[in-house]
Amino acid sequence: MEVDVFSVAIVDDQPVSRAGMERLVSEDPSLEVAASVGTVDELARTGPGAFHIVIVDLPPRTANASLELISRVATVGRPLVCASWDQPPTLLATIRAGARGCITRHTEQAAVRDALRIVAEGGFYLCPRLVGRFQEELSRQADEDPSGLAPREIETLRWIALGFTHAQVATRMGLSQATVHTYAKRIRAKLNVSNKAELTRMAIELGHLPEHRRSSPAA
Repeated sequence: MEVDVFSVAIVDDQPVSRAGMERLVSEDPSLEVAASVGTVDELARTGPGAFHIVIVDLPPRTANASLELISRVATVGRPLVCASWDQPPTLLATIRAGARGCITRHTEQAAVRDALRIVAEGGFYLCPRLVGRFQEELSRQADEDPSGLAPREIETLRWIALGFTHAQVATRMGLSQATVHTYAKRIRAKLNVSNKAELTRMAIELGHLPEHRRSSPAA
């Protein structure tokens, strides 16, 4: 069913830039500002899919916290993420977390309008300013990870997320338990997680553990 007007929520903790985005959205007759707030928490009262688009300006925070924020936004609308992109998360990790579009704080207004229309209609948009960066991420070696995990840390993460103990992981990887403990500590620090449940969730979000592979480990 065609939609006459697409609802847009704006999340930005900077009132001046939020007002500018409100004005930009309002200039398009096919869009309406349904909500304009400073934090994602202020959208908590809305239900799943409450908006067609949620424009979220990504504040400085850890990569894990940023990805969690994007995942939360994705429950209430299609996320169009705006950031400086000079720090984590990467574009690939952002897209994996649910972003339907990525723009920068220097994206031209005409490009932002294009992004809004494309995302509203269910498509995906990448700002031309970000194409080079995106191509660089795609051209990295397959064993590199957007979260900054080393190849052996990724392997360790997969085993742990599948339910294996550190002793079992050590046996399968041909390492000492002490080394596995060290890898696990580094993984938790890089992903900013504190327990196995969060570790498993991040493994899934980063594409290292598809949902259907979650099973009980062999002895």
